[in-house]
Amino acid sequence: MNKYARALAIAALAAATLAGTGCAVMRGQETAGAYVDDTATTTAVKTKFVEDKTVDAASIKVETLNGTVQLSGFAKSNAEKAQAEYLARNTKGVRAVKNDIAVRP
Repeated sequence: MNKYARALAIAALAAATLAGTGCAVMRGQETAGAYVDDTATTTAVKTKFVEDKTVDAASIKVETLNGTVQLSGFAKSNAEKAQAEYLARNTKGVRAVKNDIAVRP
């Protein structure tokens, strides 16, 4: 009976994991692996923003879908907006960048 309870617990965990990654499929991605890759890319871009003193990482949102990074939020200058795009474009895994950052006057 113990084997069955353990198997049932493992099956429930697997189902919960698949349900948790189901959003990746709903976003138009083909696999959970693509979702993991996009998450890693987003994290890498955000890390570059934090390390760069000219970019306010807290003011810029980063989202990745199928290797395309979308930047949104606010920058204090055109130079900051351009630097954020440059950093994103030069991050491993990034195929394209859509820069929707608004410059505050």
